[in-house]
Amino acid sequence: MQYYDVAKILTTHGLNGEVKVAVITDFPNERFSAGSELALKDQPEEVLTVKSGRPFKQFWLVQFEEITDIDQAEKLKGKTLVVSEANQQELPAGSYYYRDILGCQVLDNETGSLIGEITDIEAPGANDIWLVKEENGKEFWLPYIKDVVKKVDIEHKQVFVELMEGLRDED
Repeated sequence: MQYYDVAKILTTHGLNGEVKVAVITDFPNERFSAGSELALKDQPEEVLTVKSGRPFKQFWLVQFEEITDIDQAEKLKGKTLVVSEANQQELPAGSYYYRDILGCQVLDNETGSLIGEITDIEAPGANDIWLVKEENGKEFWLPYIKDVVKKVDIEHKQVFVELMEGLRDED
């Protein structure tokens, strides 16, 4: 079974076993919702059930059903929380895990010709931007919006796009 990192446990919070975590996941609201099942990276068989989770400054505070006092919580410090592939919720249509998009080939939607490969993703604002590296080594950012990205085929690692003028440095 595959596991994906969700958060790193930084420290205890209060006396009732709540922990402060640094978020690694793109979906903290889902991962830290009540009833969500997470595990420890080095002991995936030990399942922790989220009792409650809430944002706190740039971190999250998470309480697990199984951890009821500060002594138990102390033992979690420095550990990484993971979610099993089986416990990942289905993503809403049009949402993808970064790992599924990275490495995809970018193809022209009309001609099918290869434009390049997605090598990085950033989320600067309303929509993600995908870094495309062309065969010649040039790079440009592709906004993930429906006017540009026409079809995403995760199975075949292909993204079909319609480039707007000015996206690439065309000589």
